[in-house]
Formats: sequence, structure tokens, C-alpha cells
Amino acid sequence: MTPPRIPPLPAEDAAPELRPVFDGFVKERGKVPNMFRTMALLPQHTATVAAHFRTVMGQGTVPGLLKELLWVRISHRNGCRY
Repeated sequence: MTPPRIPPLPAEDAAPELRPVFDGFVKERGKVPNMFRTMALLPQHTATVAAHFRTVMGQGTVPGLLKELLWVRISHRNGCRY
């Protein structure tokens, strides 16, 4: 794969207001997903998208593992890094 057009920000370089969001991801997933590190360039949007992400992934009857698999598959089909 080619490198991303917009490189993800190292988590430690993100705006201070994103620290709770990023700390939550590290606690839940062991790392900050690349899409949120990329969105960190616009901190005002990152927290909103993170809340939406948690709602989509955490609620409903579809298991989280299947949701994650679908995200990976769709990203792969679109030639995106996941």
C-alpha cells in the first residue's frame, strides 16, 4: 500500500483536549486507531466522531467483533489503510 495522503498524528502530538478521548481508546483497545490520529488534525471533530464510533460499535444486536470485521473488509475493498 502507498503511504497515507494525510499522515496520522502521533498520539502525543494531539491537542490537549483530545487526551481523554485518546486515553479512552488506549484503555479500551490498547492503542489509538489511525483514523482518530488522522482526525486529530481537527480536534473539534475528533471527540464528536469518537462518541459516534463508540455508539455504533457498542450498541445494537450485531456483535462488536463482526462490526470490526466489516470495517476492516470495507476499508480493504476501498483500498484504505485500516
